[in-house]
Amino acid sequence: MEFLRRRVTVWTWVAVLAMTLSCGRAVLGSEYLIGLGSYDITGPAADVNMMGYANTEQVASGVHFRLRARSFIVAEPQGNRVVFVNLDACMGSQLVMLKVLERLKARYGDIYTEKNVAISGIHTHAGPGGYLQYVVYIVTSLGFVRQSFEALVDGIEKSIIQAHENLRPGSIYINQGELLDAGVNRSPSAYLNNPAEERSKYKYNVDKEMTLLKFVDDEWGPVGSFNWFATHGTSMSRTNSLISGDNKGAAARFMEDWFEQNSHQIKYHGRVDGDELPRRISNIIPDLLNNHHQLLEIAAAFSSTRGKAATKFSSTSRRVRSSFRQADKPHFVSAFCQSNCGDVSPNVLGAFCIDTGLPCDFNHSTCGGKNELCYGRGPGYPDEFESTRIIGDRQFRKAVDLFEKATEKLAGKVDSRHAYLDFSNLEVTVPKQGGGSEVVKTCPAAMGFGFAAGTTDGPGAFDFKQGDDKGNPFWKLVRDLLKTPGKKQIDCQYPKPILLDTGEMKQPYDWAPSILPLQIIRVGQLAILSVPGEFTTMAGRRLRDAIRAVLVNEAKKEFNGNVHVVIAGLTNTYSQYITTFEEYEVQRYEGASTLFGPHTLAAYIQEFTKLATALIKGQPTQPGPQPPDLLDKQISLLTPVVMDATPLGVKFGDVSSDVPANSTFKRGQMVTASFWSACPRNDLMTEGTFALVEFLLGGDTWAPAYDDDDFCLRFIWSRPSKFSTRSKAIIEWRIPQSAAPGVYRIRHFGASKSLMGSIGHFAGSSRAFVVV
Repeated sequence: MEFLRRRVTVWTWVAVLAMTLSCGRAVLGSEYLIGLGSYDITGPAADVNMMGYANTEQVASGVHFRLRARSFIVAEPQGNRVVFVNLDACMGSQLVMLKVLERLKARYGDIYTEKNVAISGIHTHAGPGGYLQYVVYIVTSLGFVRQSFEALVDGIEKSIIQAHENLRPGSIYINQGELLDAGVNRSPSAYLNNPAEERSKYKYNVDKEMTLLKFVDDEWGPVGSFNWFATHGTSMSRTNSLISGDNKGAAARFMEDWFEQNSHQIKYHGRVDGDELPRRISNIIPDLLNNHHQLLEIAAAFSSTRGKAATKFSSTSRRVRSSFRQADKPHFVSAFCQSNCGDVSPNVLGAFCIDTGLPCDFNHSTCGGKNELCYGRGPGYPDEFESTRIIGDRQFRKAVDLFEKATEKLAGKVDSRHAYLDFSNLEVTVPKQGGGSEVVKTCPAAMGFGFAAGTTDGPGAFDFKQGDDKGNPFWKLVRDLLKTPGKKQIDCQYPKPILLDTGEMKQPYDWAPSILPLQIIRVGQLAILSVPGEFTTMAGRRLRDAIRAVLVNEAKKEFNGNVHVVIAGLTNTYSQYITTFEEYEVQRYEGASTLFGPHTLAAYIQEFTKLATALIKGQPTQPGPQPPDLLDKQISLLTPVVMDATPLGVKFGDVSSDVPANSTFKRGQMVTASFWSACPRNDLMTEGTFALVEFLLGGDTWAPAYDDDDFCLRFIWSRPSKFSTRSKAIIEWRIPQSAAPGVYRIRHFGASKSLMGSIGHFAGSSRAFVVV
């Protein structure tokens, strides 16, 4: 295998060299080599607690749409290169990063390292958890979940391999613009504690700017876009159990489908739901049958011969989008990346009490003193799927506008700087009251009482509330059973009342990170700040302004005053929130979740300033202490799948509740069918599908039309009880307005586990039905 990998590496470089020589003019006309990739990272769609809300009852039971890793590589033809990976996951993971780098080193040598690879999460709260290595982040998932972890490592590696193999001469364009209606501040009272003079510089209390990169291949034209915009992945609520990329994942699908549609010369009109593929089907049908009665006869005929018409499992479980792609052209990759989203909610209608309907308390986000009654409302309220679609659609539309109008070309060096820093005891120089400066320190990680109150996106429980700077005796007693913080820690974290002293809790292994990665990636006049947490709006502004000033001051001629700085949140590892010093004093959720004390932001600004200075001056940086690899210490309490079974006389894939016979549906209506199924953990269907809608072409050919990566199709899995061997899959298809009229059917794919442990695949089909 090692010999094979070396051969692949050699031939990859030979191919790149040959391409460079054969495309000499193109390379000379282009600043960079660019490559993009995308791969499925959906993971286990059953039994696993979702990462984000820390709600033990939020356990995956199906797929809203699949999760993906999307990557871009930018390389100088004979020089440096950088990699940015955007994950449809809650956040980056230190352990995932370590293992991805090990694989890349085995495949490519020292081309890709922690210095030039960034792995960032979009912060969806609807993906399977258990893939981080610190105790506090995997408690609700019953410890480490290897399937979640391996799906991420495999998918990230494969997306980078794709991007590497797609490296070709090309250009990158950048554009920025305001998106006004996709985020509101969920902690406005904390924001108001920032100095009035500082707040007066900004029109809004959240960042409204989207920054987009447009990747253009010299031969093929546009091949992708990545953008950064700050809004939380919490359009889907803490009660949702379907895997989903939330609003950013939805936006990515909408834009990828929009581009594919445009690339086939199909004019774009009106709303896009990410469901435009069947338009292509209608374009290749010479004489689409529009007679209602003829369609019903055809549907009835196929329903009576369902088994004979079935397509083989291996060919139809592939993703629908793959069947429409030109084999020799790189597929279009669109990523909607996260930025300083710490206090930004997509629930833009505001926060209201579920008992009275009145607005929640301004300072504490409570209702009658109870935080669990205060919920934010999305624009599709009370339908969270519609809220997800709307916020995703708004980001998608802005991205299209920026994409089509992008004219500023990135030009200049490709470079990066990286350092590991121990944030539990970092000396920071800060301004002193009355003038001068003083040296302070960060603290070992700790979470405050306001953390347990949650937010308006996902309230906590019991009698916790945001803005609590005192704590209460009962919960302090409970805390002390785990770890009693010492006076030094209490003083360091002040005014945070410590609920969990996670930085000093080491059993059975570390509860929280202490060594964090800081990284700057440069592509021409763009600087990407990879931060391992969630910066609030004002914290992000301060960091961006500080680094922009360094870059401009240190390299005036090079940048000519024109430099773009974006924050890539939740990147490379996760260390919760970063607020301003003033927001920390208020101790709302974000301040209570700022792990390393009141000077955390000052530490980031100080250390990023060092990295930026080294970047511009071409100086090396000290690597710092290596973070721990805790893979061998991980504990998992998640029970494995023992076996699957069906009732007597029933086979896996048989229909349990079918589409009504001779039925006709209109666009916008819901079609539902249920099947006898098995646990989705038996086969994750990576780059495949559990659910499929097929379209009848001609007389006897079924073509894939929609799969479980489409916003309109939902795969819902359930069993009657936790330890039951029987299960069912409900597949719901909300017929899009763009669906072509004709005959359709619903299919289900799965894998069952026998008592002896063998895995067998199955498929089932509903009756045929008509869409008019």
